[in-house]
Amino acid sequence: MSKPSSFSLRGRKALVAIKDERDATIVRRQFERLGIDIVTWDGGAKIDCRPDVTLIDDEFLPLTSPAQRAALGRSPVIALLGTETPSRLKLVLDLDPASFLVKPLRSAGIYAALVLAFERSERTNELKQQVLKLEQRLRSRRVVLAAVLQVMHTHALAEPAAFALIRRAAMEQRKTIEELSAEITANGSLPRAAG
Repeated sequence: MSKPSSFSLRGRKALVAIKDERDATIVRRQFERLGIDIVTWDGGAKIDCRPDVTLIDDEFLPLTSPAQRAALGRSPVIALLGTETPSRLKLVLDLDPASFLVKPLRSAGIYAALVLAFERSERTNELKQQVLKLEQRLRSRRVVLAAVLQVMHTHALAEPAAFALIRRAAMEQRKTIEELSAEITANGSLPRAAG
């Protein structure tokens, strides 16, 4: 299944927390044009939906409930800034916003903020997945090193030759070097290739 385009917004759901009625009207009108469903939030109630994006007015900050912070952390956040004081910006940065809009709002800029928020969120998620994968591979390097040392000892090979032997055996068995290394350290020797 392919991921939705950051430019296609129809059918998405937005959690909107805006105090000023004029700004809220502008957002509602733009979201209706873009085909985005709106769930309004007053800042005090429990968040019981899974929005695709959250627009939050800086006047609702700080969020005191850990449940509210956790609920907002599941989707990209667009902060609505009314003042640029350092203390207010710190509260906004604590939300880790994917984009922002400056109040008073205008129709121009809302679509761009949404696209940027979705794109940044997608890229951040991809980077997190890459980091997890690299951390897993880094943890498995110990197993690979142990397997290389074991093959060096049992076959009287130098380190590059032992690693090449493991790599070749992994390719023949269609396994990762890490998987084969785990088998070598568990079994005490290179497993025989099937077939």
